[in-house]
Amino acid sequence: MASGLDGRRATVARLALPVFALGIFLSAFLLFSVQPLFTKMVLPKLGGAPGVWSVAMVFFQAVLLLGYLYAHGLTRWLAPRHAVAVHLALIVLVASLALPISLAPGWGRPPVEGEAFWLLGLFAVSVGLPFFAVSANGPLLQAWFARTGHGAAADPYFLYGASNLGSFMALIAYPFVVEPLLPLNVQSGFWSIGFAGLGAVIGLCGAMLLASPRTAATQAQQLATAPVGWSERTAWIGLSAVPSGLLVAVTAHVTTDVAAVPLLWIVPLAIFLLTFVLAFRDGAERLHTTMLAMQPALLAVLLISHVLGARVPWLLAAALHIGFFFIATMVCHGELYRRRPPVARLTEFYVLLSLGGVLGGAFASLAAPLLFSTLLEYPILLVATVLCRPGVMKGLAALGATRLMFGALALAAFALSPVVLKGTLAAVPVWGFLLAVLLLGGVMALSRGRPVALLVGTALLAATAQTLDTLNAPLARERSFFAVHKVTETTSGNGRFLVHGTTVHGAERVRNADGSVVRDRPEPVSYFYRGGPYSEAIEAVRAHRGGRIGRVAVVGLGMGSLACHARPGEDWVFFEIDPVVVKIAQDQRLFRSLSVCTPGARVVTGDGRLTLADEPQAYDLIILDAFSSNAVPVHLLTAEALAGYGAKLAPDGALLFNITNRSMELASVVAASAKANGMVTAAKADRNDIGDPDVTLFAKAEVAIVARSPRGLGQLADDPTWRRVEASASVRTWTDDYSNVVDAIRRRLWKP
Repeated sequence: MASGLDGRRATVARLALPVFALGIFLSAFLLFSVQPLFTKMVLPKLGGAPGVWSVAMVFFQAVLLLGYLYAHGLTRWLAPRHAVAVHLALIVLVASLALPISLAPGWGRPPVEGEAFWLLGLFAVSVGLPFFAVSANGPLLQAWFARTGHGAAADPYFLYGASNLGSFMALIAYPFVVEPLLPLNVQSGFWSIGFAGLGAVIGLCGAMLLASPRTAATQAQQLATAPVGWSERTAWIGLSAVPSGLLVAVTAHVTTDVAAVPLLWIVPLAIFLLTFVLAFRDGAERLHTTMLAMQPALLAVLLISHVLGARVPWLLAAALHIGFFFIATMVCHGELYRRRPPVARLTEFYVLLSLGGVLGGAFASLAAPLLFSTLLEYPILLVATVLCRPGVMKGLAALGATRLMFGALALAAFALSPVVLKGTLAAVPVWGFLLAVLLLGGVMALSRGRPVALLVGTALLAATAQTLDTLNAPLARERSFFAVHKVTETTSGNGRFLVHGTTVHGAERVRNADGSVVRDRPEPVSYFYRGGPYSEAIEAVRAHRGGRIGRVAVVGLGMGSLACHARPGEDWVFFEIDPVVVKIAQDQRLFRSLSVCTPGARVVTGDGRLTLADEPQAYDLIILDAFSSNAVPVHLLTAEALAGYGAKLAPDGALLFNITNRSMELASVVAASAKANGMVTAAKADRNDIGDPDVTLFAKAEVAIVARSPRGLGQLADDPTWRRVEASASVRTWTDDYSNVVDAIRRRLWKP
């Protein structure tokens, strides 16, 4: 009898690692798959309103924390057989009540008041249980594995690498494999199958746990011999909060101020996940030492380039920011692994890691847009990465509270008093300023063994960069949930631009060639200049309707330049998702186009697809101008979206799409969605010589026009410069259930 028991335990010890690793890997893969899956389901119904995005982020992070707390409770307070029974019961409950994943019935549009609570309810009812059940498995299965008697059970933290490897593979697979091949309903079905398979693996893990020799009494004894102080717990939270916040901040900076490249956001997130794989493993100490040695030099280069405003190719700039993000995150996660507690405290450790992730993400995503008018959270988090290095906090404590207080006040005064510093900096020779910055950077690069010197140098360079940014402030700067919007002037002062990072959202001429202020009605410029394809399309619709367009709907306001195509007697209505953009466009101290060209025009705030659907009247022309740069709102281009626009379109009206962007071929997408609704499409890419954009303020546009018949295209139907776009059989129609951004990028890159 004893030999049979020993044989079963030997089998458990031999098979435990692959089985538990599979369960943890599959859990992480499903966890990272469900978030884009459900978000894509929500967008067509609720739009791209900031409430949807912020609530989604808060919801998923909060439920992840709850899942970790649940795992901690099962491990700490229930006997193994009871813990296994409870968790398997949860798996069965989810499989029977909450799958396949879909929007819960009976939930329409969110109310005007209490939208956030309504959205939380929708997310909880629709996807809360599956996400909760999957989120608990990472720490729970590690804790169970620690009690199997396997040779590696005493230190199972390396399994966290398997978890993040699963997350990484799900992240890469979704945009490049899952989304291009499978519609949402099929994705949901496969997710349900994966969940059922996960349930079987968890059942096997539970059986192995129950066959193991460890007991609840053994765990209680381990807890008693593994005390953890609150200073150590605080360190766990901080070491996880900093890289979590830095992930949000560096992604925002790189994808807006460096390069608006589609899917570039995947790179920092993939690196974030891979750092856990690299740091949470045996033998990671040598790599951790290397990362600690490299961090000061790369941080010095990054801050020097920022202070000096160095203009480098976007690929090199992106590599610099993302490279430092990798090293800084490796340092933080390496410190977490180095400071991991004994296995008895494993689930508590992961709860506090999750709490830190929530706090860091909430700071960068939710608090920062409310607190700062710029991406100030980025330099703050750069300084915080230095605080995460070993020895820094002890070095600061050795300075004493008085010195620290005076140092902090001096730094704040330096960063927040640009008026005082403006004359001082102007009096300093350029070579002197450059020498001081380079010397300070050199001190930083050589301070890997002097943590306080590194911290002081980092803080000074970050404060200098912020001060110079304040001294060279644009005419206006406003921050919303979506972006930091700036109003800038040309070098000659003849024009103004509304910009978001590297993307221009419209322009207006403010001075004539002789330098006098423009007081007449503004002329449309940027994409909308007279003689460009945008202008041709509007005039063709106007001519087709006898010289006047009765009602015009414009989705995407920008700074209002398009309004100057309006004529007396025409009713133009603008739909804009970002209230800050509306504020800027209506401020006549900044731009006059909207107020002068369409005085009293109605501006509707909200997602264009949803708010347009609420309009009681039909429109003769609907302009979709929400497609600038590479931030393409997919849900505005689907067949269902065009069906909605068509429902608000006069019988012989037209839809006009601005499909201008650097990286995607979208004319085929529009044509396919139009064909699905029995409509025809023509398109034109600007080939005009627009001169120097800084002088003319012109920008080249690519435009697609859609009508119910060729007759609705007016004179463009016979214009050889406008090409009829037929829906190709190779381009699958985008729907609310399916889209393929990667294929649109491929067609742009490898166009014939």
